[in-house]
Amino acid sequence: MINSAPEVNSLANPLPAGESKEPLNAPVACFTDFALDPLVLKAIAEQGYTVPTPIQAKAIPFVLAGQDVMGAAQTGTGKTAAFVLPIIQKLLPLASSSASPARHPIRALVLTPTRELSDQVAENAANYSRHTDLRTAVVFGGVDMQPQVAALRAGVEILIATPGRLLDHLGSKTANLSQVEILVLDEADRMLDMGFLPDLQRIINLIPVKRQTLLFSATFSPEIKKLAQSYLRNPVTVEVARQNAAADTVTQVAHLVSSENKQAAIVSIIHERTKLGFPRQYLIFTNSRLGCARLARALERDGIKAGALHGDKSQGERTLTLDAFKSGVIEALVATDVAARGLDIPDMPCVINHELPFSAEDFIHRIGRTGRAGSKGDAIALVDSSEKRLLDDIEKLLKRKLAITPLPESDFVSNNTASKERSGRGEGRSQGRNSENRIGNRGDSKSSGRRSVENQSALPPKQAIDAFFYQPYQATSKPTSEAGSEAGTEVGSISKPSAKKSGITPAKPLVGALLGGSKKKAS
Repeated sequence: MINSAPEVNSLANPLPAGESKEPLNAPVACFTDFALDPLVLKAIAEQGYTVPTPIQAKAIPFVLAGQDVMGAAQTGTGKTAAFVLPIIQKLLPLASSSASPARHPIRALVLTPTRELSDQVAENAANYSRHTDLRTAVVFGGVDMQPQVAALRAGVEILIATPGRLLDHLGSKTANLSQVEILVLDEADRMLDMGFLPDLQRIINLIPVKRQTLLFSATFSPEIKKLAQSYLRNPVTVEVARQNAAADTVTQVAHLVSSENKQAAIVSIIHERTKLGFPRQYLIFTNSRLGCARLARALERDGIKAGALHGDKSQGERTLTLDAFKSGVIEALVATDVAARGLDIPDMPCVINHELPFSAEDFIHRIGRTGRAGSKGDAIALVDSSEKRLLDDIEKLLKRKLAITPLPESDFVSNNTASKERSGRGEGRSQGRNSENRIGNRGDSKSSGRRSVENQSALPPKQAIDAFFYQPYQATSKPTSEAGSEAGTEVGSISKPSAKKSGITPAKPLVGALLGGSKKKAS
């Protein structure tokens, strides 16, 4: 069912939005206090969880009550379970064991900005609903559509998707959103960004107006919060920490390093942390795809097992790289902001910002890849003089100054010099030979001059130029004999036959030259 025009307009002008903030120090309940189904509790216990996190303790009751929620919490605090668990609980009465696709319509839609986050949310949803008859599926771009089409046609109650691929399925009529009851925007600040907004609006126009909408993210700027109100009705705002704050389990430090020395500084940091016994696993962020690929190759030359993760890679390549990093085959994963949101790698020890992000909110999401689920982590930022303004914006958002410590310059400068020598060894040898030839003594210079002359003389002679083809075009209105006389005079070196051959009349000189000479009489 497609919403009518008045219904679509009501999205932009909803009922007055109320806002309710829960106290930060509310007591944390147990999962059994939420009156969850025993099948859901069993799945939670199998995942090793017994006590909900603060965002789960405060958001789950509101979601179960059917209210719209805007949830803000630090990264790594369990926001995914905060909406997946109550969704499963609310849909359980509608679960069916029937094989008919008609008995399994899409009732809950979760939209995410990246493929990796979609896959991660789908994995959580499948784990928590494994003992129920609810079906889950995930659709995202970069992979073959046919398996996704088969899953959608078989019927699914909980669908996790990226906007672009979902619109592909909607266009091919393999997905129907007319019975969606719950809409979730995970990493809502990025979903409401101008890049996703047109696609998001097209999808929302296909969802019934009477629905429950949930927004979750670690950061909400005032502009995004204002825009979010157009998709929510009387929302409850749940915050378990100060807005736009990093987790307390992350130790942050910044180093002032010039741009040309950043690669060597990373190598020095990795070697020093290895000596101190830290795990050899690093997530390194850059701002561009090209810079990401270059840095990964440079680290490989320095003896560090590195891989690149960015948007230009296919989904298969991204999955293989990510799996290799999680298994320890890759020690340093160099990534763009495609890995900054929702990527959950257990016990990630260290995140390094090779370049500061242009958005201060993205910095919080980047360093949120470490210090997750209560574990400790380090976040290191390499800052050069051109990034001071970006650092000021980050400190303003965090409402505190970052600790700036110097690096032993001799270590990474020497490493940088050695790295440059290794990468340019072949080029350096070539340039050295050319330099020796140029700086040789006078006798060598003369010898070199003679060789140059000999080389020039050895070149094939230039082809002779026929002057005829460079003559200007001449009109042929004059008598043939007169025109021929002029042409013969101008060309000079081209001689005209003095006698006619039997049966052949000479053509006009210019036309004949173009057509191949003479032509036969018409018989």
